Amino acid sequence: MAVVAAPERAPVTLAGRALGRRVPQLLAGLLLYGSSMGLMMRATLGVNPWDVLHQGLQRHLGLSMGAWVTITGAAVLLLWIPLRQRPGVGTVGNVLLLGLAMDVTLRTVGAPGPLPARIALLALGILLNGLATGLYIGARLGPGPRDGLMTGLHRRTGRSLRLIRTGIELTVLLVGVLLGGTAGIGTVAYALAIGPLAQFFLRHCAVTPAVPEPAAPVLPERPAGPPSQVGAPAGPAAAAEVTAVPRN
Repeated sequence: MAVVAAPERAPVTLAGRALGRRVPQLLAGLLLYGSSMGLMMRATLGVNPWDVLHQGLQRHLGLSMGAWVTITGAAVLLLWIPLRQRPGVGTVGNVLLLGLAMDVTLRTVGAPGPLPARIALLALGILLNGLATGLYIGARLGPGPRDGLMTGLHRRTGRSLRLIRTGIELTVLLVGVLLGGTAGIGTVAYALAIGPLAQFFLRHCAVTPAVPEPAAPVLPERPAGPPSQVGAPAGPAAAAEVTAVPRN
């Protein structure tokens, strides 16, 4: 009776394990990002510049806030074409999930009445937004449309990322205010806090590609010879030779 060997399972590679973490982290980051935008909106103390634009568009053209998040994300993605930017999984997920998560949050979370409760909700929204930024960027599966626009302009113009990001945010904010969007203390708080928060969380959430440690170098064997030439030679020259060998 012949014995059939069971097929060997393919080993789980380091890249496979990293991808198994990156996709759930990306999804969690995008959903949390959209939810945090909804919380800041519910605080009614001012929102980030892009949501000021979305408010203005909603005021004049209707549709939900989440719908405008999706529409503007797709429109910005079209600007990648002349910049020769390539979208990733995270880019597409950003367009599809942020607006959905924001609308769900706006439907389920009511606006708090007292000012201290609104301030607390705003602070929570900004904190969660920083965490979400670290999660979805740290997954390394593609930037969001707005981040890609910034990096694409930086690559094509040679201007600093800080200058380009500031220019984009101010332009969007100005257009949003002119359309009737709400800018307030929350807008300023977001602008001041999101950079340090994102940097802090990204430090802990970034998925670093695992690189195996290089094997220790194998020193060549000494040729056989007289006792004085086998092993470590004697005298000052011997000491110099021994100290020259790297230690692992």
